[in-house]
Amino acid sequence: MTDILLFVVFPYVALAIGIVGTIYRYLTNQYSFTSLSSQFLENDLQFWGSTLWHYGILPTTLIHIAGFTIPKVMAAAHGTPELLYLSELAGKILGIMALVGAGILLYRRLTSSKIRAITTPVDWIILSLLFAQVFFGLILAFAYRWGAAWFIFTATPWMDSLALFQPAPQFVTALPLAHKVHFLTGFLLFALMPFSRLVHIVTFPLSYAWRSFQLVIWTRRKVV
Repeated sequence: MTDILLFVVFPYVALAIGIVGTIYRYLTNQYSFTSLSSQFLENDLQFWGSTLWHYGILPTTLIHIAGFTIPKVMAAAHGTPELLYLSELAGKILGIMALVGAGILLYRRLTSSKIRAITTPVDWIILSLLFAQVFFGLILAFAYRWGAAWFIFTATPWMDSLALFQPAPQFVTALPLAHKVHFLTGFLLFALMPFSRLVHIVTFPLSYAWRSFQLVIWTRRKVV
């Protein structure tokens, strides 16, 4: 019964809250779709933390999505020992970058009184969950190697079963605790997205990749 609640009911509830909540927030207050940058209050730690975090987590997230959506392609891409070793190395490097970045951002909010003053309880929860998510992801990478291989035979079938409304939790219920925490934390973060700064993810400026370059011209008044 517990497995059904955690790996069937909870994912559906989390997805429903995340999707419906995000749509509702957009319809009622779309101007709140922002990360509420505090760069003007403190820039040095923010720059390094945000840079490491985004450059680490974005490729990692895309790789996870590819594992769910195109498993055969991902299996072929890791079909040789050399490619598997390279993917392991790249995954660990990206994970460490994201963990260090999240740690810097967490430290920044703990040590800067100005940043702490504008930090909400939801901010603390989200940042702590993000740190934990990456931390457990690295545990999997180092303690349970070759994730690129076993991922498509455990997490992918489970996610596919949820998408087809034919839930098969048995694919993940037998996995170690670290795997379960990693999966469930991901769904919890998705459920909290409409109530936090994470909602800015859905406004990622993809159009910037193909828009025309903007020409900026500085004009100065001549001193008479």
